[in-house]
Amino acid sequence: MKKQLILSFSIILFLLLATTGVILYAKGYQYNIKQGLIGTGLLEVTSSPEGAAVYINGNLTTATNNTINLIPGTYKVAISQDGYFSWEKDITLQKEIVSKANARLFPKYPNLESITDMGISNPVLDPTLTKIAFVASPAAEMYPKKNGIFILDMSNHQFFPIQNATTQIADDASGDTFSKAQISWSPDGKNLLATISADRQIPTTYLLDSTTLNTSPQDVTETLNEVNNTWEKEKTEKETKQLNTLPDKLRRIATDNFSILAWSLDETKILYQASTSATIPPVIIPPLKGTNTIREDRSLEQGNIYVYDQKDDKNFKILDKQTATHELDNGQIPLQWLPDSTHLIYTHDKKIEVMDFDGQNRITLYASPFVDHYVFPWPDGNKIVILTNFNNDQIQPNLYTISLK
Repeated sequence: MKKQLILSFSIILFLLLATTGVILYAKGYQYNIKQGLIGTGLLEVTSSPEGAAVYINGNLTTATNNTINLIPGTYKVAISQDGYFSWEKDITLQKEIVSKANARLFPKYPNLESITDMGISNPVLDPTLTKIAFVASPAAEMYPKKNGIFILDMSNHQFFPIQNATTQIADDASGDTFSKAQISWSPDGKNLLATISADRQIPTTYLLDSTTLNTSPQDVTETLNEVNNTWEKEKTEKETKQLNTLPDKLRRIATDNFSILAWSLDETKILYQASTSATIPPVIIPPLKGTNTIREDRSLEQGNIYVYDQKDDKNFKILDKQTATHELDNGQIPLQWLPDSTHLIYTHDKKIEVMDFDGQNRITLYASPFVDHYVFPWPDGNKIVILTNFNNDQIQPNLYTISLK
């Protein structure tokens, strides 16, 4: 009986010790002969594509996707794979806390694919970020039905070839030169305004349905102010609705200090220009652990462009006011979100760059010729659309995709 009790006690003790060991290991503790039980931090390293090499302070340590234990401290983490730009970041680990290094690797030699071959101009991305409207005049005047306004539906590429995802919504057959129109989207992406001013003392504006060929387009020239006011009201209501999703304290900060340029697709991050010089007080108290350890900037300078991450209560400076003012004065917002909500596209100085939302890992994706700021992300985030004729004045510009995989 005594031996049975001792055996049962030994089994229970073993299970308790084993369970404790598993729990401590899961929390990042390791045993060292000289130092005994050491508390470590956990670093979860992932990448797209997977299987990339992970370097810790310059030493090859593992491959993605994996989790490793490290003594608390700051480490230079680099993730690299042949044919892709490397990713680097200084990450500070804390005892028993899981920190993440999530790298999206972009190709050094991206593929280009033609979308259109008709010669186009004035492409405009719709508010849903899924369609591009543009004007085209590929044919001679004897073929007016082939000239006009077209819609590229980027959401249809899974079912049809990209080249077949374009439909025509207006042509020149009625005598109106839609192939020379200036176009703009409604806030809901269901309609367009097409303004024709060539050879006319008073421009004519039509309201077009974006889903079908408009054989009898509606002339709204006389009621254009009313249409614009309605659309502006819809836009303001949408922006107000987005702001109202924020906690009260954060909503007051954003209202007083942010001139919002764009929300990330998942609406967890705000790209904005500081409307005043101010300091953003802590919103989440106490601060969350295991979040982005890149140095943030909560002291706003009027005119600078920042990203605020409301999920982690972090604020990062992206562009200084001199650069931002120059770009915005030209009527362009030089920064836009990739649909993954973790990267920004920066278009400037005849090149296209991409960076992490905290401003880190800024790389040049494309530096060949393209027209102005006509750069649009594909809805799945795996391509960028550009307008270019490759500096060949003998051909008209067309839309091309740049692969990001």
